[in-house]
Amino acid sequence: MTPLLLSSFTATTALGCGLAATRAALANGSSGLQPCRFESVDLPTWIGEVPGVDAQVLPPALAAYDCRNNRLTQMGLEADGFADQVRAAVARYGPARVGVFLGTSTAGILQTELAYRRRDPDSGALPDDFIYRTTHNSFSLAEFTRDYFGLSGMAMAISTACSSSAKVFAAAARQLALGSIDAAIVGGVDSLCLTTLYGFASLQLTSTQACRPYDAGRDGISIGEGAAFALLERAERAQRGDILLLGTGESSDAYHMSSPHPEGLGARLAMEAALRSAGLGVDEIDYINLHGTATPANDAAEGKAVAALFGRRVPGSSTKGATGHTLGAAGAVEAVICALAIGDNLLPGSPGTENLDPAIAIDYLLQARPGKVRHALSNSFGFGGSNCSLIFGAAA
Repeated sequence: MTPLLLSSFTATTALGCGLAATRAALANGSSGLQPCRFESVDLPTWIGEVPGVDAQVLPPALAAYDCRNNRLTQMGLEADGFADQVRAAVARYGPARVGVFLGTSTAGILQTELAYRRRDPDSGALPDDFIYRTTHNSFSLAEFTRDYFGLSGMAMAISTACSSSAKVFAAAARQLALGSIDAAIVGGVDSLCLTTLYGFASLQLTSTQACRPYDAGRDGISIGEGAAFALLERAERAQRGDILLLGTGESSDAYHMSSPHPEGLGARLAMEAALRSAGLGVDEIDYINLHGTATPANDAAEGKAVAALFGRRVPGSSTKGATGHTLGAAGAVEAVICALAIGDNLLPGSPGTENLDPAIAIDYLLQARPGKVRHALSNSFGFGGSNCSLIFGAAA
């Protein structure tokens, strides 16, 4: 593919709001995970909750969009001057030429959960102030973002579980290549809700402690929330050292609804496709941000795929021990982490992981360390075998 410029990017997670908080946590190996105290949830698990979301107030003209997910969206958009960069792009290209491509898994489903508590005791009807389209609906965050910036061009939401906000990079790249748009807001937002917390617990996929990706004793995920965005433009605007999207790879192994192919077939296909897209060989990747959810099956399958393709030549880590698994936002959050790794020449570690699984034959980083990162690969693999790998590098 033709490289694309990330002219601005930002991430808000349990580590804090914006790049400074994320950068500091990556460098010192800290984690934002804490025992679950969210809403009315009564589960022995740890989560990655973003502080200050409930204090966000949407503009009066966008009040119909009010829900935790869109408040988190606004919080993320306004971090690191990202919104200002979007407005500058709109001024350059026009409101019809800036697309919106955002990923999520459950969007504003918490708003439905809260409304359900207030349903009419006789008819069961949901309260009149509940608006499905602008809250629970998966498209709501894309529509909210489009209206937030007064855009009139294409907008889409992708909901493919944990690969959602990685796949938006590929979708936007296709439209930029076609000439349908001149810039794209890409990213993802997922917020905490009862459905995911109780749902993953019912699947016996949550841990009673902070998650430990690739640890021999790993026993489940820590659900988090987050909002991460990038502004994609054509690379002729790039200056030396700017971060570029170099390649995208997608696959669908369709092995099982909630388990990956045991040999990591789909994961390997996605990584191979990303390498072909970027025109790179396996020896040109310097860091892999692993999907690494800390479930026994997921880490084992991804580890086999990485070992088969890269052996022990490329260091990698899962940063979900820092942020939690932000589900539909994970691809975008970890794309930003790769951008920081390249810009800072830092190989992130894996907070929480102590005793590596000896059966997984890869170079897994427990602690962050300095290191030249020319090209970084980010993996995002979702339920149902929806896989996406992205490759980033720096402009020469």
